[in-house]
Amino acid sequence: MSDELTDDQKQYLQGFASGADVTRTVRGLPTFAATLGLPPGTGKPAGDTVPTGPDAVHVLAQNRSIAEGKKLTPQEEAKRKRHPLDMWDDLVKHAAEERFPKGDDVLAFKYQGLFYVAPAQDSYMCRLRMPGGILTSHQFRGVAAVADTWGGGYADVTTRANLQIREIPAAHGPDVVTALQDIGIVTRGSGADNIRNVTGSPTAGIDPHELIDTRPLARAMHHHILNHREMYGLPRKFNIAFDGGGAISALEDTNDIGFTAVRVGEGRAVPAGVYFRLQLGGISGHKDFAKDEGVLLTPEQCVPVADAVVRVFIENGDRTDRKKARLKYVLDRWGHEKYVAETEKLLPFPLTRFPLAECEPRPAVQKHGHLGVHPQRQPGVFYVGVLLPVGRLTTDQVRGLSALADTYGSGTIRLTVWQNLLISDIAGEDVPAVQAGIEALGLHWDASNVRGALVACTGNAGCKFAAANTKKHALAIADYLEPRLTLDHPLNVHVTGCPNSCAQHYLGDIGLLGTGVEVGDEMVEGYHVFVGGGYGDDQDIGREVLRSVPATEVPAAIERMLRAYLDHRDSPDASFTDFVRKHPTAELKAWFEQPQLALV
Repeated sequence: MSDELTDDQKQYLQGFASGADVTRTVRGLPTFAATLGLPPGTGKPAGDTVPTGPDAVHVLAQNRSIAEGKKLTPQEEAKRKRHPLDMWDDLVKHAAEERFPKGDDVLAFKYQGLFYVAPAQDSYMCRLRMPGGILTSHQFRGVAAVADTWGGGYADVTTRANLQIREIPAAHGPDVVTALQDIGIVTRGSGADNIRNVTGSPTAGIDPHELIDTRPLARAMHHHILNHREMYGLPRKFNIAFDGGGAISALEDTNDIGFTAVRVGEGRAVPAGVYFRLQLGGISGHKDFAKDEGVLLTPEQCVPVADAVVRVFIENGDRTDRKKARLKYVLDRWGHEKYVAETEKLLPFPLTRFPLAECEPRPAVQKHGHLGVHPQRQPGVFYVGVLLPVGRLTTDQVRGLSALADTYGSGTIRLTVWQNLLISDIAGEDVPAVQAGIEALGLHWDASNVRGALVACTGNAGCKFAAANTKKHALAIADYLEPRLTLDHPLNVHVTGCPNSCAQHYLGDIGLLGTGVEVGDEMVEGYHVFVGGGYGDDQDIGREVLRSVPATEVPAAIERMLRAYLDHRDSPDASFTDFVRKHPTAELKAWFEQPQLALV
C-alpha cells in the first residue's frame, strides 16, 4: 500500500480485500490473487491468512465492519490475529514461568475458563461448565480435590447454576483445567465472548409439576457448543436457558435465548402436546427481559433454532463497541420480527407462529421451592434443598454433601441459579438423616424467608469491578434481620457489586447495587436500594428508593422497609412486592427514609 494513505484508509482497503477473499473462499471460488495466477498470499499483508474453516464467519463479520469505515475493538483485533482456543501452549508457558497473563492474553485465557482476577485477588479463578447445573457426587468431590490442591480450599456456586474455584496460582492454571477434564468437567468457553454454561430446571426429571425434562436439551446444547468452533468468539458473551415448567424457575427470561415449556391443548392449530416458546434478548443488568417471539417449537427444534439465533448474532453483532455488543442491541436496532426472520432463513424447517394466549398457563413457581424437603414425581422419594451461605462451600462441606448424596440418594448434585443445591432421590425414611447430616456440616435446609433467597455476587473480595464486599454484607443483613423479624411470605434479596449485575439486583424483591458513599471525608462501601423486581409471571424491573446508603446502615434500612410493609400492607395475603408495587415511590420513601439517608 502507498505510504500516502492514512492508517484508516489502509485498514479499510485491507479489510475490503480480505473480506472479498474470505467471501470467495467460503463460496468455493478462487481468491483474486489466484484468478491472476499469483501465488497464495499475494496482495495480503504478511501473516494475514484467509481462514477457510469455521472461523471464517467471524472474520467476515469483522471485515464488514472495517469495510464500513469502522474500527474494531481491541478485543476483536486480538481475536482476529489469533484465535484464543489456539493458545494452550501459551497458557502452559505462562505456568512454567509462574506468571499471569497481561494485555490481550487476559481475554484469551478466559476461553480455557481461567480468569486473572487481579487486583481483587492475585490469582486465577476457574469457572466450570455443567449442563443444567447437574453433576455427580464423584465430580463434586473432584472439584473439592482440585480446590484443595491448587485453589483456596472452597468453591462458589454461581447464579448460572455453576461452580467457581478461586485463588489458583499462575503455575497451576493448566493443572486445574486438565484435572477437571479428567473427571468429565469442561471449562472451555466458560468466560469471555462465548456461550456460557447452559442452564435448565434444577428439578428436571424429578419435579411432579414439570411439563418436560430439560436435561437432554441442556446436554445437547452443551455438546453442540463444545463441538462447533464457530460458537466461540462471539461479539460478546451469550446465555441460553431451558425451563421445563416445574416448581423452580430457570430464570430463562433473563437469558439471550430462553426456551419456556408450555402445553397446548386439544382443538388448536397444532397437535396437542408440550412445546417450547422462544424468547430473545434477556439482559437484566440492562433492564430488559427476554421477549416472547410468538414462535412455538418442538423439543427437537430447540437446539437448531438456538444455533441459528447465535449465527445471526455472529454475523450482525457490534464488534466496534463492547458496550453495545450484546444481542439486545441487535434486537433494538433491527426489531424482533426481522431478527426472527433472519434466523428462519438459516433453518431447514419453517418456524411455527402460535399465540401465547392459546397455550395453557405455566404451572405456578414456588418462590422458595429450592429449599427444604419436597416430594418427587417418583413415588416415595424426595429432594432436599440445601441453603449455602451466599453460595460458598468449604471443600469439607463439598465432600460431606457428596457423601450424603451417595449414602441416601442417587449420587446426584443439582445446582440452582439461587446459589444453592439440591440432593435428590432420597427415600422418605432417610430424610431425617439427610437433614441432620446437612446441619452437621454447618449448613441449613430450612431457611428463614430472608436467608432463603439471599443472592450475592463475588464482590470486591474477588472481583475488580465490584464496589462493595457483597457476600460479607449479604450475610450481615441476614444475621441482623433474622432475630428481629418474622416474615410470612418469601423474600428475595439480591446483592450485586457493580452495574454488570451478576446477582441481578433488578429482579429482587429488594435489590442492592454496590457503590462508593461519601461519609465525612471518607469514601466507604455502600449501596443503592431497589424494590419490586420479579421474574416469570411476576416479571418487573426494580425501582430505586434509597440512594448511597453506607453498607453498615443497610441492614437497619431494610428492617425499616420490612416493618413498613408489615404495618401498611392491605392484608396478610400481600407479599412485599405486592405492597411496594401498589404505592408510588414518594410514599414508599416517606416510610423508608431516615435523616442520614440521601434519598432519590
